[in-house]
Amino acid sequence: MDTRSLAVSMNTNFASFDLSRHLSPLRSAKLSPRSIPRASASISTTNSDSSPSGNAINSEAISVKPVYVPTPPNRELRTPHSGYHFDGTARKFFEGWYFRVSIPEKRESFCFMYSVENPAFRKRLSPLEVGLYGPRFTGVGAQILGANDKYLCQYTEDSHNFWGVDRHELVLGNTFSAMPGARSPDKEVPPEEFNRRVSEGFQATPFWHQGHICDDGRTDYAETVKSARWEYSTRPVYGWGDVGTKQKSTAGWPAAFPVFEPHWQICMAGGLSTGGWIEWGDERFEFRDAPSYSEKNWGGGFPRKWFWVQCNVFEGAKGEIALTAAGGLRQLPGLTETFENAALVCVHYDGKLYEFVPWNGVVSWEMSPWGYWYMTAENETHMVELEARTNEAGTPLRAPTSEAGLATACKDSCYGELKLQIWERRYDGSKGKVIMEAKSSMAAVEIGGGPWFGTWKGDTSNTPELLKRSLQVPLDLESVFGWVPFFKPPGL
Repeated sequence: MDTRSLAVSMNTNFASFDLSRHLSPLRSAKLSPRSIPRASASISTTNSDSSPSGNAINSEAISVKPVYVPTPPNRELRTPHSGYHFDGTARKFFEGWYFRVSIPEKRESFCFMYSVENPAFRKRLSPLEVGLYGPRFTGVGAQILGANDKYLCQYTEDSHNFWGVDRHELVLGNTFSAMPGARSPDKEVPPEEFNRRVSEGFQATPFWHQGHICDDGRTDYAETVKSARWEYSTRPVYGWGDVGTKQKSTAGWPAAFPVFEPHWQICMAGGLSTGGWIEWGDERFEFRDAPSYSEKNWGGGFPRKWFWVQCNVFEGAKGEIALTAAGGLRQLPGLTETFENAALVCVHYDGKLYEFVPWNGVVSWEMSPWGYWYMTAENETHMVELEARTNEAGTPLRAPTSEAGLATACKDSCYGELKLQIWERRYDGSKGKVIMEAKSSMAAVEIGGGPWFGTWKGDTSNTPELLKRSLQVPLDLESVFGWVPFFKPPGL
């Protein structure tokens, strides 16, 4: 996984990055599709029999044709850990990717989630392999949480046709079903070639995203659509760090090593999907300059339980704002089951990253099992507070689990009501000048794992001092391994 006169205005330092949008007053019910001005977005009804490709276009809809750009080497705003982290060993491993596009004019979002599990085994394990390595779940999953919090999932136990072969860059794809007589791609291909070769599947890069997937009938607990098809291009604006500086690892330099898993990287805190369309069941959404976001995680398994808030659509402040906040209870390496609290609140605002993490301050939270998210944090120079609520029921989503494979593990909604504030921190620890205050009704909110017996109150005050100090070391592992590329960890 909502509209009070939302206005999204981007800083003028970003060429063509001005999205001033005004929506109708907030209603408690989700907005139904309706006609809107031709300036930025539209919805039309599709009919899969009306064109050879199954993409019908309403004559009154905006003409939106996304422009494909191949992923260049050493692109600007590339973050560490953009690449594929699978190291080729048989250890338990998953990698997951998340792409979100928000359409403020319609108060709707589309969240695309991809995952690969235990790729050392390209299909279900044989009895001999189970005896040698223990039980494992395999396969590739594609999920979409779309308009009206409806859901779509397609999954296969085989990963023969998954590709995430680039150790350096965010490029991946999978073919669930190839066109008759065609071979599945094993790398990024132009969109026309993808459509000739792939009947059901996807490919995603920092600049391009397309696909077509169909519901596989596994979901009886949520409202689903039968199929989805999409093509859109994206222009990154924020990676993870200040604009004009080297981009950072979200979880610090230890994320390059298989400890403190799972690891997490925001690949694009903010961008613009500059043209494209999404066919969602029998509706077609067309858009320009839609706020976009992407992240990924990888490792041996998800945290025991977690929470997450993300938003790129705000009102009430000048400049572009991108929020990511999350926390969880994760297992520490060792022979015993020892867990620690980990959390962060990070805001990109007006070209700068305001970073609140356990190694530069304290993050605190209060989370209900569903419906309420509250976080505060401070570092040496600033303080932040966020509060999110939703009356929506939420949609259960799947996540890779070691116990059951790709199974229902969390609940999301993209209709969160959010309030966000940042202050300067005075010398005595009190709140000083207000840096930014903004609201949104399009926040993505999530609660996952468990058990959730009641409200969870926690903080990161017990983070070991040695870990804090080590994470404060400005260690640039990309540059270090640049001298010895043979030893560079995959994905970095």
